[in-house]
Amino acid sequence: MKVKSVQEIEEALRPVAASVGVEIYEIVFKQGKNPSLTVFLDTDAEGGIDLDTCEKFHNAADSVLDELDPTFGQPYTLNVSSPGLDRPFKKAKDYLRNIGKKVELKLYAPYKGEKFFEAVLLAYDPVAGNVTLEKGGETFKLNLTQIVKMSQAIDFD
Repeated sequence: MKVKSVQEIEEALRPVAASVGVEIYEIVFKQGKNPSLTVFLDTDAEGGIDLDTCEKFHNAADSVLDELDPTFGQPYTLNVSSPGLDRPFKKAKDYLRNIGKKVELKLYAPYKGEKFFEAVLLAYDPVAGNVTLEKGGETFKLNLTQIVKMSQAIDFD
């Protein structure tokens, strides 16, 4: 199935997101038997993304997507969702808003014998492409290319 680019879809939907008071975190198009376009929304507002917000965005996005026709007339399902608490950090703001917080890391190769661990994110340097972390009293830097996934650590206390 021929599909318009994610960038083109995001550009068309960005004003819709702004009108609802959210931003687009990621757009994923899955092809196959039941093609779907999933728009993940994010916000800095207290309480995050709720079902009402997803519904408002979905309703507002329908006419924009009908006009854009991202699948050139082929049917697809539009899904709107929050990226979830365990979402991977993708943008600078993801790193910046988690400075001082505990994060979970998954690495390509072990660091001091561990590929999966939790640490406190102390700093993010987009120019150098690294993060400064603290674990067990030790402060260290990791290059972003060493990290498969970094996300906020979730404590179920």
